[in-house]
Amino acid sequence: MLLNEILLPFYQATKLNYRGARIWNAVMDDLLSNGMNKAKNALLTGESAGGLASILHCDKFSALFTSQSHVKCLSDGGFFVNLKDISGTRWIENYYNDVVTTHGSADSLPSSCTLKLSPSLCFFPQNVVQYVETPLFVLNSAYDSWQISNVLIPSTADPNDIWHDCKINIKCCSSYQLDIFQGFREGFLNALNQTKDSTLNGLFINSCFVHVQSVSQDTWLSPDSPMLHNTTVANAVGDWYFDRRDFEEIDCAYPCDKTCINKDWYFDRRRFEDYYEPVLRNQF
Repeated sequence: MLLNEILLPFYQATKLNYRGARIWNAVMDDLLSNGMNKAKNALLTGESAGGLASILHCDKFSALFTSQSHVKCLSDGGFFVNLKDISGTRWIENYYNDVVTTHGSADSLPSSCTLKLSPSLCFFPQNVVQYVETPLFVLNSAYDSWQISNVLIPSTADPNDIWHDCKINIKCCSSYQLDIFQGFREGFLNALNQTKDSTLNGLFINSCFVHVQSVSQDTWLSPDSPMLHNTTVANAVGDWYFDRRDFEEIDCAYPCDKTCINKDWYFDRRRFEDYYEPVLRNQF
């Protein structure tokens, strides 16, 4: 069942409206009125869906400042790619089409892309980054654990849950499954290569089995954080943001990187749910 088929009856019954674009404008107006309009340095960043949003809104954010301000954007775990799943279907493309249709997102997407492609395809950074004029840094794993579980192996492509253990822990994968993962990495890097003529002058693409890496201290900046060329994520982003140097590094293929902290995606999700579910229940 497609997302739109699930949400449309709910909308008809509740008259629920999506106001993400208005929320963005309201938040920006509030920040500007509280001093952001005088900022000398600004960085728009987000992780996962927020990382995607930081790409889609990057130029809009930059346009809020004068030319004297130092403005850049950082996407963490937001470079979602349009690739086929293990059944040969582009499930994620259909899913994004439902998202754009349900939320009415077309008018909020970069017109530089939507004038050439359908709005749902402009939800994929590989089709948008080439039009972004503001300096952009992409932090991502070529074995993004969320994308492995939802782009490469969605439940519709694995109805018998054969890939369950492998999807949540890369150490449980067979040699055949790892070969499939290597194919995903190749597709990810090919999608990234489409942006080579863009303002994308910051890259930290490692081979860790993880989704986001800026939100947690252990992957951002700690004595045993993941590194590329002896540089942590925090130091790479800092050097890039303050123009000390460009940082454009792509890791070797799994399992070569011994600095990786490979996340058990299922464990992390359950830990999140176990903490927040009681909190939300108490609130409502």
